Amino acid sequence: MTIDNYKFAGKKAIVRVDFNVPLDENGKITDDTRIRGALPTLKKILADGGALIIMSHMGKPKGKVNAKFSLSQIVDAVSEKLGVAVKFAPDCAKAADAAAALKPGEVLLLENLRFYPEEEGKPVGIDKEDPAYEEAKKAMKASQKEFAKTLASYADCYVNDAFGTAHRKHASTAVIADYFDADNKMLGYLMEKEVQAVDNVLSNIKRPFTAIMGGSKVSTKIGIIENLMDKVDNLILCGGMTYTFAKAQGGKIGNSICEDDKLDLALDIMAKAKAKGVNLVLGTDCVAADAFANDANTQVCMSNNIPEGWEGLDAGPETQKAFAAAITGAKTILWNGPAGVFEFDNFTAGSRAIAEAIAEATKNGAFSLIGGGDSVACINKFGMADQVSYISTGGGALLEAIEGKVLPGVAAIKG
Repeated sequence: MTIDNYKFAGKKAIVRVDFNVPLDENGKITDDTRIRGALPTLKKILADGGALIIMSHMGKPKGKVNAKFSLSQIVDAVSEKLGVAVKFAPDCAKAADAAAALKPGEVLLLENLRFYPEEEGKPVGIDKEDPAYEEAKKAMKASQKEFAKTLASYADCYVNDAFGTAHRKHASTAVIADYFDADNKMLGYLMEKEVQAVDNVLSNIKRPFTAIMGGSKVSTKIGIIENLMDKVDNLILCGGMTYTFAKAQGGKIGNSICEDDKLDLALDIMAKAKAKGVNLVLGTDCVAADAFANDANTQVCMSNNIPEGWEGLDAGPETQKAFAAAITGAKTILWNGPAGVFEFDNFTAGSRAIAEAIAEATKNGAFSLIGGGDSVACINKFGMADQVSYISTGGGALLEAIEGKVLPGVAAIKG
């Protein structure tokens, strides 16, 4: 079933969204991107004459009620965006009466799902090493099903529009789908767009395909790098992992970040790229600093010859040119992770060079997908969000999808 084909009139729809928005110390939303992302789905249900039950998590309350993570703080913002006075259920598992009373066009927001440990389905207060852990885990799985069943009982249909949590097999993202038949569960518009974007990058590839993987550690990206190795024509590895590769090849990297236990892995990646005919682009020069600070003294030096006491914090001018050359001619582009410490204004040049090359390629017909928190923050910082094809809202979910893993939140609906 798709959201466009479903008749919501007179029905109650329970919708899993990702309203895990950042709040300041006064409980005011500092970035409402995630709320705006869900609006097309929510407004479609209301426009069709359906009633809306919205559920989400916020933060990591670890199965306990914590006022700091209460969704009551965002009721006014959601009401304003939807143009409807949103009602609030202060306990997500005791909202049956409030849900039953909903009339077409009305909206109910449930309190933070993660105030219940059953949402994540992990035993609380017991160590994994404890002999009783397996029994506790089994009991929690049974409780999780009951929790999901309760949530499902509020509505006639289920819509999952929370791509950011699609990689989690939680009560509200996957288990709940078992209580609706195939004709009464569907993906929301945001989820559909995300799934399509990943498909464009992994299955519907127009060549050349360039992937840019940044970030500080090779270890966190290894699954993705290995899955991409069979798909890409050009693979740019940048950011902090540059120096693990430089050291692995016998270079001097000063105080630069490095995973000393991953030097063999770095050499292995280089050998694999060569064997598969992938053009692996690594930084040759860098902007090094004498301290990890925006106002540190800087010098451009070779990435494999950084003086003692200095550390590489951004890609150098020659590296920026090499990155741009591998990006501008591409027809499919995936960017995850910056090329330097972009949070410091003096070390944004490498990431900006990537963003500008992606924008140029997109203008010339390439499909560009930006994903992962830091890349999204980068593209927003540079004011270039409207110059790329798609910006993913799901960091972890996107990365697992690119790694080739099945996302429980999608599988629960699509099978």
